[in-house]
Amino acid sequence: MKPKQNLVEKIAQRFAVGLEDGHTVQSGDYLSISPAHVMTHDNTGAVIPKFQSIGATKIANNRQVVNTLDHNVQDTSEANVAKYKKIEAFAKSMGHDFYPAGRGIGHQIMCEEGYAFPGTMVVASDSHSNMYGGLGVLGTPIVRTDAAALWATSRTWWQVPPVAKVSLTGKLKKGVTGKDVIVTLCGHFNKDEVLNHALEFCGDGVAELSIEERLTIANMTTEWGALVGLFPIDNVTYEWIEKRINFVAKRGLAGVPSDADAIEGVHPRLNKTRLEKLKTDSLKADSDAFYAKELTLDLSTVTPHASGPDHVKVMTPISKMSDIKIQKAYLVSCVNSRVEDLAQAAEVVDGKKVSSSVEFYIAAASSEVQAESEARGDWQKLVNAGAKVLAPGCGMCIGLGVGLLEDNEVGISATNRNFKGRMGSKSAQAYLASPAVVAASALAGYITMPFDMDVAEIKAAVKENKRAASAAAVNIVDGFPNKISGTCAFCHLDNLNTDGIYPGKYTYIDDFTAEQQAEVVMENYDPDFAKNVSEGDILVGGYNFGSGSSREQAATALLHRGIRLVIAGSFSETYKRNAINNGFLAIECPELVNDLKTEHGAEKLTVYTKKEIAIDFATAKLSYNDKEYSLSPVGAAAQELIIIGGLENWVKSKL
Repeated sequence: MKPKQNLVEKIAQRFAVGLEDGHTVQSGDYLSISPAHVMTHDNTGAVIPKFQSIGATKIANNRQVVNTLDHNVQDTSEANVAKYKKIEAFAKSMGHDFYPAGRGIGHQIMCEEGYAFPGTMVVASDSHSNMYGGLGVLGTPIVRTDAAALWATSRTWWQVPPVAKVSLTGKLKKGVTGKDVIVTLCGHFNKDEVLNHALEFCGDGVAELSIEERLTIANMTTEWGALVGLFPIDNVTYEWIEKRINFVAKRGLAGVPSDADAIEGVHPRLNKTRLEKLKTDSLKADSDAFYAKELTLDLSTVTPHASGPDHVKVMTPISKMSDIKIQKAYLVSCVNSRVEDLAQAAEVVDGKKVSSSVEFYIAAASSEVQAESEARGDWQKLVNAGAKVLAPGCGMCIGLGVGLLEDNEVGISATNRNFKGRMGSKSAQAYLASPAVVAASALAGYITMPFDMDVAEIKAAVKENKRAASAAAVNIVDGFPNKISGTCAFCHLDNLNTDGIYPGKYTYIDDFTAEQQAEVVMENYDPDFAKNVSEGDILVGGYNFGSGSSREQAATALLHRGIRLVIAGSFSETYKRNAINNGFLAIECPELVNDLKTEHGAEKLTVYTKKEIAIDFATAKLSYNDKEYSLSPVGAAAQELIIIGGLENWVKSKL
């Protein structure tokens, strides 16, 4: 009997390459994937040399690749102008789509121009690729090495994450927005309940949410810890796509970088034929599909809250924050600068003036959003109130350009991240809230509500489900071991970040050798680790292993020290990708980690247990201390990368 599938698994099945006959994609599977599109932004400049260093000379599928310039658009320095020209020239030479600075934020462009089309898989080398899920797209982030591989071969790999169902019931009160929903989800379920999960939103409350609200919620599932934030494909989706089709039909192909695949002047991605096919497809999860977790939230109990400061998983009712004075207010970024957001803020400030103690900055998500907002009259209301206009782009959301938070300042922002120092000085404080709250606070000079509303008790719940272990044998690729073993070295710490594994002071020393990496590995966590661990040992870490920066050396340093593989309760997904992309295996086994924590506690930084871990990849079983543990199978896509020594070598073998 064919296994049932949720929506994540169904879309992944469609974009998987080289599946064995009859294989039904399930969570945990390692897949070779060829997504519909891959987007890179300013970091295209860093992907180009990776692409060239592996010997690639042309894009495998130039209809798959999209470049956008959006992060540092305010920088008109000679160096940045030259970088942007280099990226544009590369795109033209390769024949793939390119959008210049000023057109908008890449994620918004991907939606507006139909690259993020419902029912497809779309990736980008940016963590907010989750946003595409608002349109029923399996959007997920990749790292730069993956982008180079996709350019060269049209393929990379993906492990299907555990999938959680998030049921939204009821209806939002008037004035409560999608931003309030995701702030509530992040602040209420703030114990890593959805870390490294793919999320599927469902429930009767979903139909009440506009696409703009869905995009906002999906975007910030990244901050919630998820890898995917997927909404269903429904009538709301169809209506939004139809509206875009009508818009681009009037606009014509002037807004399309390449009409190579357009037929008789029809937009290559946004057209009625494609929409009708989408409607007849009726892509949705099986009614009895498995979900690792099920969360519920009653939308009628959601009221405006702010995230922060310094964290998205701390929230406070806006009505209880009037003692917090602000100096900066921001309505910018890919999460909340669309037409609906600007209209909400404009309604609040109409006929009023921004406080003399506050600088209020606005930037539309795209040039098209700004044009529509201007046509509606909303943009002018914001300007008349005293808002300072910036070009469509990321800007201060990522700490670039004018208007950053200065020492000890407080800001209220409709962006998606408020990490310490991200939007300016490390001594500043940033809070996140809805566009209406940001606008009201800009007027008042302190954080305040745009309307009166009592705080409600949030009605929400979560439950975990256990999937029966599969007894099916795992196909082992020639050259990959059926079994391995090694002595266990246990590092108990949860959230062990990449700086602890590989100190940042070595990251940009370009001629730092493999031997030197091995000598300093884990230096900031346990200075004695490198000299006490033995070649062939298996490292077992805690939960969220490898959090923090995306430096690849946090994986390669362990590899160079001779660690056979690393096991953890869970990984930062970026760490796992970097590890496997470098031919270093990373496996999750939370039950083993829990047992080791119980046995050894947290007294020692590293425990050299002198006991053997044995792994049977053919049966997906691990043995330790006379106990057997189940693992997710290491599939063919991952096995091939380990055998050949990483993604770059794999790409070279395919060229």
